[in-house]
Amino acid sequence: MDADTRRTLERSHASCADPDRRKVLQALAASAALAAAGCARESPDHDERRLHDISGIDETNVARVLKPASVAAVAAALRASRGVVSIGGARCSMGGQIACENSLHLDMRGLNRPVALDLARRRVRVQTGMRWRDLQELIDPHGLAVSIMQSYSSFSIGGSLSVNCHGRYVGKGSLIHSLRALQLVDADGQVHELDREHRPDLFRAAVGGYGGLGVITEAEFDLAANHRIARRAERVALDDYPAWFAQRVLADPASVLHNADLLPPRFDAPVAVTWTRCEEPLTLSEPLVPRDGDYRHDRKMIWSVSELPGGSWLRKRYSVEEMLREREVVWRNHEASLDIASLEPRTRRYSTYLLQEYFVPVPAFAAFARAMTRVLRDNEVHALNVSIRHAPADRQSLLSWSPTQVFSFVLYHKQRSGEREDAVAGQWTRRLIDIALDHGGRHYLPYRLHGTREQFLRGYRAAPEFAALKQAFDPRGRFRNRMWDKYLPA
Repeated sequence: MDADTRRTLERSHASCADPDRRKVLQALAASAALAAAGCARESPDHDERRLHDISGIDETNVARVLKPASVAAVAAALRASRGVVSIGGARCSMGGQIACENSLHLDMRGLNRPVALDLARRRVRVQTGMRWRDLQELIDPHGLAVSIMQSYSSFSIGGSLSVNCHGRYVGKGSLIHSLRALQLVDADGQVHELDREHRPDLFRAAVGGYGGLGVITEAEFDLAANHRIARRAERVALDDYPAWFAQRVLADPASVLHNADLLPPRFDAPVAVTWTRCEEPLTLSEPLVPRDGDYRHDRKMIWSVSELPGGSWLRKRYSVEEMLREREVVWRNHEASLDIASLEPRTRRYSTYLLQEYFVPVPAFAAFARAMTRVLRDNEVHALNVSIRHAPADRQSLLSWSPTQVFSFVLYHKQRSGEREDAVAGQWTRRLIDIALDHGGRHYLPYRLHGTREQFLRGYRAAPEFAALKQAFDPRGRFRNRMWDKYLPA
């Protein structure tokens, strides 16, 4: 971002704090929209109409792709069309949540500018095609950090809102907890400003609503301070982990980030990694992870661990033991600016890396972990690791994945490419979903759509309320994607 743009944003910082901020922000958005109203571009390349998400498994043929660069362009595109609309950003979903056959697809990546920055109150308003990494570059010079986001910075902010993401932030939970307000454009091109007091029903349904209600075009967030953080890693017994986490991590006000890894083949010895605020000298001075990094070493390591005999030994020798032995001190923004390119295979032609995630109440932690392990081993799942995170209860979003305090189990696995292999994965995935449900939990929805509609309705019991709200707000059912076509059929 150039210096002139940054200074303009700093001068406009009061807009986020003003009691009439809605009117001020609408005026800011309108002026930017007028300047770029003609910037929506229809893709001239037919190949762009064959959409793939990051998994590379599915292909969805859409009718048109538009690339709006302003809120006005989004509204105009919706007013000028009558058919089905799908919405995509960074396209990091894995099961067609961004696309619907023969739809008008809105590629939101051009809607990526900041709107207002309030340094005193630590708040920011941005267009939602922006990626977290772009926001980090804006706020890092001011000693600020994103409050809640995923572990990697490559995701679009709009996509993160649509899935109500979470990360490793201790005691923070889902993204809605740092959200102040959002802007939603409906099927008729009308722009709505939403928060907890103005249309709270739409506010709580749009976050985690997977694009089912409209297009989220702007969002306003609380920010945090950018501290130095130090890494501490240690092994913890599986049965001891919930109490250990509550006493050593959650109760420590210096804790910032935390996760624990369960490693194959036994998945029974968590390696707990905690980042805490500190004043120690930095071991790495870079404020952010460099863009366009060289991740050949990371990819070779993942390949070696997952394919070579002795892969588990390699992981322990060159990854786990190093973390346990070496103390690292970095800026919070550096650890939060990781790039998912470091996890990508060189090619997905022969095999693909996928994620799944399950949320279970804290008392069910060990029982679910053991049941999950049996399924993974019985089905010879090529699991690279299972990452554990914690989240407090979210009673704000309608389709909450954590109505009570939960531990999440993020399964990172590898499977051969092809429909047959994906069908086999669907069988053991449905078994894992059933186990999560039996333990009072549920599965996360941004991934492969292997779960049944019955499993979805059992886990997300507010789904009928969401469907009724969608019928009222989008009566023609214009906003669709593969996920909603499966779980909320007409």
